[in-house]
Amino acid sequence: MEIVKKEGTKFKINKFLDWLIYMTGYTLVFVFITSFFKTIYIDSNHLILWSIIIELIIYILNKTIKPILFVLTIPITGVTMGLFYPFINLFILYLTEWILGPHFELKSFWIALFASILLSITNFIVERIIRYIIKKVKGQKNE
Repeated sequence: MEIVKKEGTKFKINKFLDWLIYMTGYTLVFVFITSFFKTIYIDSNHLILWSIIIELIIYILNKTIKPILFVLTIPITGVTMGLFYPFINLFILYLTEWILGPHFELKSFWIALFASILLSITNFIVERIIRYIIKKVKGQKNE
């Protein structure tokens, strides 16, 4: 199994590894948020199962809808110098809440905004990790 493969002129990371890195980051964010704030509710009957489902939905929405939202909101994000970007994650969180119904609830706008800021930071860190992995593997292949 290749970690990084070359597609044309670009190097891309293995999809499973990409997914695994994102899931780990999102899991850490949700464990942190739900343990400190009671205004984000995840069904406690099967907490791990619902957490995994929430993370999968957020991952899918981040890979499908988020790029479209980002392109549509470039002017607003540019004018606010990037401060609008967490609101895109907030929209993704509320969309996830709508999809899951009573199993995932955001009871406080401000805590949800805080969670979306943490998701933005997590996305930034995960992208850096992925770029670092690609750079390391690419450097080894060129030697």
